Amino acid sequence: AIETATPLAKSLGCRLKVREAMHENDRSATGFLPPDEFESVVDQFFGCPEESVRGWETARAAQARIVAEVQDCLRNCETGDVLFVGHGGVGTLLFCYLSGDPISREFDQGANGGGCFFEFSGPQGKPNSRWQPFETLINQD
Repeated sequence: AIETATPLAKSLGCRLKVREAMHENDRSATGFLPPDEFESVVDQFFGCPEESVRGWETARAAQARIVAEVQDCLRNCETGDVLFVGHGGVGTLLFCYLSGDPISREFDQGANGGGCFFEFSGPQGKPNSRWQPFETLINQD
């Protein structure tokens, strides 16, 4: 996330602020998992949000953490736009919260590989759309 946020902040001429509690869901209990196994565990993570899957942080706890951080950031920021750059799992959990939808992998970004975004207004604002690939920003007016 920092490797993505740094050039974005530089090109936009804005200040980069790292918020430690905005990290991805804690998966340190398993370390690296081969792709097929990882996808299976992620399915369980989203499918059983109240349960720790293989020692991972629960989806419910990760959602509460990311929502609290976003709300705190927005309450304490100056006027203007804020760009949050983060990780997919907690991004999806934030999306679900703001949309009023249950925690579900159905709302994940998908496997388009280039990164995704969604927009919302204010601490409780609903997303304006589902996840969009970054590439859709290239030729917008």
